[in-house]
Amino acid sequence: MTRLLTAWKNGDSSAGDQVMPLVYDELHRAAARAMRGEAVGHTLQPTALINEAYLRLVDQNGAGWQNRAQFFGVAAQMMRRVLVDHARGRLSEKRGGGAQTVTLDELHDLPQASTESNDVDILALNEALEKLAALDPDQARVVELRYFTGLSIDETAEALGISPATVKREWVIARAWLRRELSVT
Repeated sequence: MTRLLTAWKNGDSSAGDQVMPLVYDELHRAAARAMRGEAVGHTLQPTALINEAYLRLVDQNGAGWQNRAQFFGVAAQMMRRVLVDHARGRLSEKRGGGAQTVTLDELHDLPQASTESNDVDILALNEALEKLAALDPDQARVVELRYFTGLSIDETAEALGISPATVKREWVIARAWLRRELSVT
């Protein structure tokens, strides 16, 4: 995978074509996880989310692909952007589309902070992540990697070049901050 990413970075478009089959299943699981909180009848499906994110990844000329975890980190950003763009498009429709919701409790290795619903509007989540990035860019990256691609603590640590203990600490703090921020809006 790393060899293919390096070749892709160096301009070998066929290497990029070879990457997709290797990562498709994992991207599909991440997309399904990201879409789990969406309303029934949502017009964007996990496969469409993957395809749109992949098209945006392919357009990343000069992307400095270093390893698998870093690739999935960028994929997380692309999926987030696709979901936000889709939500904005639906809200701007003539007859309105309503806000999309996602849940912060879909993550598998941390206990839920409360028993009440934690559904949030994807646009509100994006706005909150932008605020968090202004305060602490590392915490915002941890949220993107953990939430949008479902990377594990160890994979997130590898992608960011920090220790797993730091990822755990930043993740807990970021989730608490986001819960508070999203409950205010």
